Amino acid sequence: MDIILARHAETVFNAAARMQGHMAHTPLTRAGIAQAEAMGAALAEVLGPQPDRDLWVSPSGRTQQTAAIVGEHLQRPFFDWRQDKRLLEIDVGAWEGRYYADIVAEIGPIVDADRRLFSVEPPEGEWFPAIAARLQSWLAELDPSRPVLAISHGITARVLRGLLVGGHDWHGVRVADDAPQGTVFRIVDGVESVLLTGAGVQGVRAA
Repeated sequence: MDIILARHAETVFNAAARMQGHMAHTPLTRAGIAQAEAMGAALAEVLGPQPDRDLWVSPSGRTQQTAAIVGEHLQRPFFDWRQDKRLLEIDVGAWEGRYYADIVAEIGPIVDADRRLFSVEPPEGEWFPAIAARLQSWLAELDPSRPVLAISHGITARVLRGLLVGGHDWHGVRVADDAPQGTVFRIVDGVESVLLTGAGVQGVRAA
């Protein structure tokens, strides 16, 4: 399979260090818009105009805004993007919308400094095996003869890349290394390359 996987650009919640989770519809910042423009330009250079490639995006507003900008560069209508909730970010449950600092003040550290991943399961949220299961389901339904361009989220993209190319074990799930917002990967037959290293920040605060 040929899968291009991109991480959405910076949002207002990212800039404020607030939890977004899977369904917080938060707009891109000016920096995020610039990151999305760079993603679109890089993909247009690689793929050319109107590439014959299946376009997938999570239903989250921030991924769709990123996709709209990327799609203009590729000369593909926004309505060509197929939405799939299995590409959504981790569900952070009761943490959604809250400031990271407030949560840490209440319960202590919630992020592993080395892996830049949640070390505490979000209350009323989901955990890594559940993310992997929904992504495996999405992969299983793809037509392997069709190339794909997908725009997703930080943790989701790391788990998806872990399924495709491997990574470090995290609570029973293979998770790939972190990458800045706006980074674009290409995975062909299990081999990963970087088409663009994003200008955004890293870690779960940029999920």
